[in-house]
Amino acid sequence: MNAPEVTQQHPLQRVALALMAACLAVMACSVFLNVVLRYGFGSGVAASEELSRLLFVWMVFIGAAAAYPAGEHMAFTSLVGLLRRRPLAFRLATLTIRLLVLLAAVLLGRGAWQQVVVGLDSTSVVLGYPVALLPLPALLCAAAIGATALWEIVTARPLDLGHSVDVE
Repeated sequence: MNAPEVTQQHPLQRVALALMAACLAVMACSVFLNVVLRYGFGSGVAASEELSRLLFVWMVFIGAAAAYPAGEHMAFTSLVGLLRRRPLAFRLATLTIRLLVLLAAVLLGRGAWQQVVVGLDSTSVVLGYPVALLPLPALLCAAAIGATALWEIVTARPLDLGHSVDVE
């Protein structure tokens, strides 16, 4: 049995993982406390659901932004892999994929920005935070993925086809 390869993580990836872990830990503690209080003592924490929803949204978009540069998003490598022996077609397919990712990031960012602007004037019911904090992670995620895709286009980084999983 071979030892697993140890890959060095970028410092921003470590920060993203730590932020996701913190979001998950606070969500788990908040929901657990609310369940114990509700079923054990007939009361609860009203802010638990709102806080969990906010943290879940942030956790998902932080994870999406961290997954893109690591090549961990869903990929149809079997389709592009057929072009591996044809370098020009492979580069063209890679460029097309990256341009589509960039377009999707721009569309997501535009919609998220509109929602951030709408949410600036209102606050959440229980916690009172600006509602703009809910779409903000989508905007930041779109900016991160868009910047990464643009960098990959500019540097002509080859598409990583190493998404296969070894089955034991």
